[in-house]
Amino acid sequence: MSFEAIKGQDQPINFLRESIKQQQLAGAYLFIGPEGVGKAFTAKALAKAVNCQEESFDSCDKCSSCIKIEKNQHPDIHFINPGSMDNQGDSELIKIEEIRQLHREINLRPFEAKKKVFIINNAHQLTAESANALLKILEEPPKNSLIILISSKFNRLFKTIISRCRIVKFSPLPRKELEATLRSEYHLLSEQAHFLAYLAEGRLGSALALKDTNIFTEKNELIDEFISVGSNVDQLAAKDREGLRRYLNLLAVWLRDLYLVKSGLSHAEIINLDRKEQLLKLMSHYSYSELDEAMKFVSQALMYLEQNVNAKLIFANLKGILKG
Repeated sequence: MSFEAIKGQDQPINFLRESIKQQQLAGAYLFIGPEGVGKAFTAKALAKAVNCQEESFDSCDKCSSCIKIEKNQHPDIHFINPGSMDNQGDSELIKIEEIRQLHREINLRPFEAKKKVFIINNAHQLTAESANALLKILEEPPKNSLIILISSKFNRLFKTIISRCRIVKFSPLPRKELEATLRSEYHLLSEQAHFLAYLAEGRLGSALALKDTNIFTEKNELIDEFISVGSNVDQLAAKDREGLRRYLNLLAVWLRDLYLVKSGLSHAEIINLDRKEQLLKLMSHYSYSELDEAMKFVSQALMYLEQNVNAKLIFANLKGILKG
């Protein structure tokens, strides 16, 4: 993927391209912004652009260097990607051994690249020990190297690390723009694009990840369950943490839509547009206080989920709000 192919991030992309053009690249960058907005794509595009054999201030995606980087097979482009998730929904910590390996690699001459590139994803997962080791490298990185840190959690980054990097901020797309992109470039149906643009909160990467799941079936099954009364708490409790989080978020979206139509606001803002008829029929079944209570429950349940509270306790009161 080239800079040109990354949607909705014109400001950071233009800044990076101009830095390449003016030969003013920093030794280390921190890409900060929400999950799914293109930070990792941009990091790889930057690695390709600085090493592209065409020298066009972007990647050609055709030369041997670009192809190797795209396939993660280039000997001078290194990735530190924390692996599995812990019980708090975070990836594993980045340990000092990985930074020591980076230190060894960065001081070697490139095999074939113009610049060796080191991309550290989820940089907020650095341990104190690994952050201190990285700090020594960031203070004076070799001229033929480039370090890119990526994070969605700025407040969890070590301040000493932040101070040694040039910060590049990434933002979500406006919802209407994301919706149009999903329709025109990814050929989604209008109602699907509308739903994903809202659910992904302007994050193209998140929307694309969701479109290849059974999210539409899942959300409609949840709505049917809501309408037909009741919920199998044991079945919900058996879901993994990500499944529970997704269920609660889908329920929050449905409750939000109910509140919206009951308030008489524009139907264009309904997220579940494909279920508008059911929303209009069901809104009279609920008072504002009942909807407030239900939304409060979902908000608290999501908070408890982050605190690793037992799932059966979280959903013990769910039947009370799914009365139909």
